[in-house]
Amino acid sequence: MEQDLAIQTERLVKHYGKVEALRGLDLKVNRGEIYGFLGPNGAGKTTTIRCLLDTIRPTNGRAIVLGMDPQQNPVGVRARVGYLPGELNLYSNMRVASTLKLLNSLRGGEADWEYVKEIAERLNLNLDLAIKDLSKGNKQKVGVIQAFMHRPELLMLDEPTAGLDPLVQREVLEMVREAKAEGTTVFFSSHVLSEVEEIADRVGIIRKGELVQVAEPSMLIQKSLLRAHIRFQHSVDPKGLTDVDGVKLLSRDDGMNITLEVEGEMDALVKALAAYPVSRIETELPSLEEIFLVYYKE
Repeated sequence: MEQDLAIQTERLVKHYGKVEALRGLDLKVNRGEIYGFLGPNGAGKTTTIRCLLDTIRPTNGRAIVLGMDPQQNPVGVRARVGYLPGELNLYSNMRVASTLKLLNSLRGGEADWEYVKEIAERLNLNLDLAIKDLSKGNKQKVGVIQAFMHRPELLMLDEPTAGLDPLVQREVLEMVREAKAEGTTVFFSSHVLSEVEEIADRVGIIRKGELVQVAEPSMLIQKSLLRAHIRFQHSVDPKGLTDVDGVKLLSRDDGMNITLEVEGEMDALVKALAAYPVSRIETELPSLEEIFLVYYKE
């Protein structure tokens, strides 16, 4: 196993009865990088994370986290990891502050309480409230705080911005960047393409328990189909645009509004548009679901 990797798996296999959740997963996450772990529901993302934290045992294969084998030293691994699960279960009758203090005590009290209060203020969370009185978004904030509060070497975040309003989402992404700047490795899943594109250094797509692609986020977008919504100053014939390689006409409204599907780079289309009286252009990124479909078709 390589020493400069924060996470490495070799031929990791996990069966639930007859269901093959992982089928020989080979994963490499460099220390200090932000790695997006992407795939549709049921692809094996959660199973992978649980194997890495030794909350379940793989059927076969091996995993190393921060230089340690989770099966041999699960407590040591979890002490150095900040984990935000996709479904966070908290004691409903406890207050937020008490919950975080309990979780901190389970880690040996390493977190600085002043730092906890600083994160809570950034996320606009009242520590005196009871868990049962929190909205879904505020419960997610508790999850974010408990993952970050002990400044771990490795963050494992499952949909970290789910349920948060846009301003708080921005704050969480900024916290991820700051963690990376301090040397923390971030391993996260998301269903928001713009979020992945913004913060991830690399992304890995898992398909039916196997890693099918590792690339920079921009490469995933280039591989997929974009949409361009164009409004002209007056009715035009779009033939000069649809003749461009990789461009397909999806819809046309009285000649003044058209929607094009673009495969690959936009450069050739932009140059062709120079000959037209363009009023407005709006581009639409593919969703992660559409990107997944590309890989599933292959």
